[in-house]
Amino acid sequence: MGVMERVKTPAAKQRAAKAAPVDLPIDSILQGDCIEMMRALPAASIDMIFADPPYNLQLGGDLHRPDGSQVDAVNDEWDKFDSLATYDRFTHAWLKEAKRILKPGGSIWVIGSYHNIFRVGAALQDQGYWILNDIVWRKANPMPNFKGTRFTNAHETLIWASMGEKARYTFNYRAMKTLNDELQMRSDWLIPICGGQERLKKGGTKVHPTQKPEALLYRILLACSNPGDVILDPFFGTGTTGAVAKRLGRHFIGIEREDDYIAAALERIEMALPLDESAVKTMMAPQAATRVAFGMLVSDGLIAPGTLLTDAKRRWKAKVRVDGSLDCDGQPAGSIHKVGAGVQGAPSCNGWTFWHVDNGKELRVIDAVRQDWLLANEA
Repeated sequence: MGVMERVKTPAAKQRAAKAAPVDLPIDSILQGDCIEMMRALPAASIDMIFADPPYNLQLGGDLHRPDGSQVDAVNDEWDKFDSLATYDRFTHAWLKEAKRILKPGGSIWVIGSYHNIFRVGAALQDQGYWILNDIVWRKANPMPNFKGTRFTNAHETLIWASMGEKARYTFNYRAMKTLNDELQMRSDWLIPICGGQERLKKGGTKVHPTQKPEALLYRILLACSNPGDVILDPFFGTGTTGAVAKRLGRHFIGIEREDDYIAAALERIEMALPLDESAVKTMMAPQAATRVAFGMLVSDGLIAPGTLLTDAKRRWKAKVRVDGSLDCDGQPAGSIHKVGAGVQGAPSCNGWTFWHVDNGKELRVIDAVRQDWLLANEA
């Protein structure tokens, strides 16, 4: 499409622009070809890009389970290219435009499977980007290999790159450490694939075959952007990036061609509730670690930012922040363990057994919520 069609989210006018350039179509979906749409955006105007480009799976036919039922796999036209050379030209073209519109201190994330991520990585280096990390998203509940001819494909790869070898970029190291119960965040992330109520369906069929889990985008945006930043997603799909950006107080620009995806994204983003300002503040603190980080429960939605925690006798209350740290009056913000020790004047505290979720009626120890996570995410 040669003319930009801008689809504004209904709630966008109520959101604070917070220094976002007035000539940017923030909090909107641009309908059309991603390369053409990026060409219409100003140079050096975007803080971060998250891209989930076509994987070019080149599937040779339908895939069936052992019981004969058909697997709902990717067979859409947008994922088909005539040849690897055609796919490479497409990749170089959109990455070139992405580099033009990124700010000098911006960064880009690209996710892919073994079908395409190595070609994308080479294209990134050809375009002058500097690869900072490759992240392995290890799926807690991957689809089995039904034919039994290969290893079960249980991960996807993300590449995180800056604008060049000497370029500055945003990395909220301490927020990531807090999210991971104050251990350094590693480059292998165990996150379930999108499912349950989060999986968008219409008439019993998936709206999008490769919808990404919000927990994945939550971690990426929290790590590499700040409130008020503008995040571009040139392959917007059903709007995971937009929904998470709204929750975390970031602005988004989505680019998408398909009417059905745009309709689903608009509805989804409108329903996403932004976190209150105090919950969005990220905290950096030293100390302790456990098997499952408290931050995993927060990013996976089992305990929402802003939730009030209390001890068993309701003597102290603490608010959960977006990165899994606690905010408690009279105490420096920190982990569940540090704040629990602080309110008691004790040298240490097992935060898992000390803190409880208080819904106003009953208390539930957060260790029970951790057990729910472990049961739901057993490989």
